[in-house]
Amino acid sequence: MSVTEATTDDELVRAVTAADDAGENLLLLAGGSNLVIADQGIAGPVVLIRTSGVEIDPDDDAILHVAAGEPWDPFVARCVEEGRPGIACLSGIPGSVGATPIQNVGAYGQEVGDVITELRVLDRRRSTIETMRARDAEFGYRRSLIKRSPGRFVVLRVTFRLPRDPNGAVVGYEELARTLGVAIGERASADALRAAVLRLRSAKGMVLDPRDPDTVSAGSFFMNPILDQHDFFLLQRRAQAKFGDDVSPPGYPAGAEGRMKTSAAWLIERAGFKKGYGRADGIAISSKHVLALTNRGSGTSEELLALAHEIADGVRMEFGVKLHPEPVFAGCSW
Repeated sequence: MSVTEATTDDELVRAVTAADDAGENLLLLAGGSNLVIADQGIAGPVVLIRTSGVEIDPDDDAILHVAAGEPWDPFVARCVEEGRPGIACLSGIPGSVGATPIQNVGAYGQEVGDVITELRVLDRRRSTIETMRARDAEFGYRRSLIKRSPGRFVVLRVTFRLPRDPNGAVVGYEELARTLGVAIGERASADALRAAVLRLRSAKGMVLDPRDPDTVSAGSFFMNPILDQHDFFLLQRRAQAKFGDDVSPPGYPAGAEGRMKTSAAWLIERAGFKKGYGRADGIAISSKHVLALTNRGSGTSEELLALAHEIADGVRMEFGVKLHPEPVFAGCSW
């Protein structure tokens, strides 16, 4: 396995093109925070994306052009300091700027797809560098055209529209509103949003901390399921049959046609998988948050996948709902 570090767009394009011309199975790696690598490693070359730079558009202060290799949370912190609240709720998320549009990273009522205007990408199929407008990126819940076309596109730069606003942003997430002491629909400053989100994420073991073993994870392992009306009704019936008529799974509107997003964490807990479930010195569910699968020291990727499948199978048998993983897999598969 060879490792190449790309510090400019040109170096990144050359490294990817060389691997493609040689027919090699290439792994592109930036922060690596949402990645599961096989225990035996990978055979092909690795390109580390280390490009950098944040440029404010000279003609529009609200437009920021950001290199793919820029670390995400320091960029969020900079925006908050400048009074740009549009991504303050995405504080504390590890990884790189270029990775965020791939699965349309979102948290606490904000998604990057809402503030991205365009992407500069390398289309490996056509061997061309192109501009992908936000409307063409097909952003949705934890998805994008890039994610649905694995291996085809390499994100080089991301352009955001993040205006300064002293009034902050509208709070649209109940848990965040409670933490801030405001009502849904009220505004909070960028500083207040970031501070509150970091407190919430830290309490769930979702902010990197070398002293906290619960933060040794690939983040939330499962996506929240999106169900059509019929399947959500069946889920409600199964939950009420098991727990009583006054118990119902969370449900939030998700796009057109009456689809509903429910909580993977709710399903996992009620399928019998509690915080800390697993091996004390290996792979276990976080002691703070059931969506995170952690490595307590001697865990392996094989063990991680085994526990993840045990959880998914348990939820499917209990509630008839299929869970889908969030991480990317290298050298192994779901």
